[in-house]
Amino acid sequence: MDILSRVYGRILDGLMVLACLLLLAMALIIGADVISRNLRLGGIPWSSEVSEDILYLLTLLAAPWLLRQGQHIRVDILLRALPPRVGWLLEWIGDLLGFGCALYFVWYGWKVLAASHQAAAISIKTLITPEWWMLAPLPVAFLLLAIEFMFRMHRLSRAERAPRTDAVSAS
Repeated sequence: MDILSRVYGRILDGLMVLACLLLLAMALIIGADVISRNLRLGGIPWSSEVSEDILYLLTLLAAPWLLRQGQHIRVDILLRALPPRVGWLLEWIGDLLGFGCALYFVWYGWKVLAASHQAAAISIKTLITPEWWMLAPLPVAFLLLAIEFMFRMHRLSRAERAPRTDAVSAS
């Protein structure tokens, strides 16, 4: 399980690198749009739409990595103030709820993706694209989150009966 966790961590690292590259691309697109408008060259009409899509993808690509690093929203201060065993139980409750929510969104994302693909829905803004292109990453990202919650629960099961010390946002 430890080897799988390390391999999975490397996959998440790669997705985070991709998210960073997308952020760089978005900054370059926005910069080019501003410069071209200031030079009265008309700007890049699709830059706002692509930037919105990139922000959406950034969120989905980064979320599993952020969960693994403990950089998601947590209540570490509260967990540290409670008796250790209670904090440990709350960690379990949080991970189980997160796992359940992630699985729900895998199912929901797949359902919406399939319906969009079957209906041949298109998004018409500045660019015209099949709607399912933007929906496809949703179930994948939540599947990755569900997998990370499983790894978190495995690590928690092997740890001392106290709030986790790995992947916390406060010390």
